[in-house]
Amino acid sequence: MGMSVTISAAAAQDAEHILKLQYLCYQSEAELYGDYGIEPLTQSLEDLGAEIAQGHALVARLGEEVVASVRCKVDGEGTARIAKLIVHPRMQRHGLGGRLLDAIEEHFAGEPAVARFQLFTGHRSEGVLRLYRSRGYLPVTTERVGPRLMVVTLGKEAATGAYAASA
Repeated sequence: MGMSVTISAAAAQDAEHILKLQYLCYQSEAELYGDYGIEPLTQSLEDLGAEIAQGHALVARLGEEVVASVRCKVDGEGTARIAKLIVHPRMQRHGLGGRLLDAIEEHFAGEPAVARFQLFTGHRSEGVLRLYRSRGYLPVTTERVGPRLMVVTLGKEAATGAYAASA
């Protein structure tokens, strides 16, 4: 019988595993854009640890192995900024990225300080863009950040109010 993937809050001791997974996952993005100097490939363990401590991070585990992760931080204007949604290449295209995205949104659901969600990706990352669009995210801005890269920011409003139970 196979193991199931569990999703839980990331802890400080997960930082090294997340960083290694991040490095693996962003290789294809670096190749796609011809830029191996992108921030996810150059981020330090200390910086990643600070991101976990200052925001909220989730990990998905297959047994003890961290196979996916996502991070989010709410800014002063009520925007929950979702970042670095990563899934191990062997686990991709099985719905895990969507499960993590749903879980991070659910974590912030109902928080009065959260009015909207935003995330971003490169303009050529069609699979990622498809995932985000399938979860209701719409393009907000597109910004050229290099000769080969435009960053597409997508967003959606946070659900307001509690869900009413049907009778």
